Formats: sequence, C-alpha cells, structure tokens
Amino acid sequence: MADQPAGQQINIELGEKEAEGIYSNLAIITHSPAEFVIDFTRVLPGVPKAKVHARLIMTAQHAKLLMRALEDNISKYEGKFGEIKVQGDLPGTPFGIQPVMKDEKVH
Repeated sequence: MADQPAGQQINIELGEKEAEGIYSNLAIITHSPAEFVIDFTRVLPGVPKAKVHARLIMTAQHAKLLMRALEDNISKYEGKFGEIKVQGDLPGTPFGIQPVMKDEKVH
C-alpha cells in the first residue's frame, strides 16, 4: 500500500504462525484524527463473549487505500465467480460485519 518508486520490489516475509491466518466474522472499526483501528474477532453461537484475535492500526490514507484495494479485488472476484450475496442485505436481518452507527456504543 505504501507508495513505492516504479519498478521497486519489496520482499515480504510470511511467518509460519501468520501463514495459518485467523478466522474473523466480526470487525469493529474505530478511528481518531490520526489513525483507523480495526479489531478482528469472531462471534460463535451460544458464546456470550468475543475475543479480539488481531488488531490493525493504520493511517487514514492507508485505510482508504485498503478500501480501494478491497473494492478492486471484490470486483475482480465477482467478475470471475458471480455476485457475492450478503445475507444481511435484507432489512432487519443483521449478519456478519456491520457498521457501527455514529451514536451507537460498542460493548
């Protein structure tokens, strides 16, 4: 995401633990004037608590670049595999990652 001079390559190392990845079905996004914070957790049926498994902290500029990269990749995915159906698109059926409204508090 960082601006790189044309033609410059970056070697990215992926550790064994990070390569396993984490599963998340809930992301909580907060921000300050300086950065965005994205907490990834998972909510399981019958479990009243959810633990944060990963936290990303990035500048507002990098958050916007991430959003653009996700939009681009989703567009390419849907071009190849078809539209991604989101269960919560129907009114009154919240599902998965939901936006927190301005005056809403996260517990």
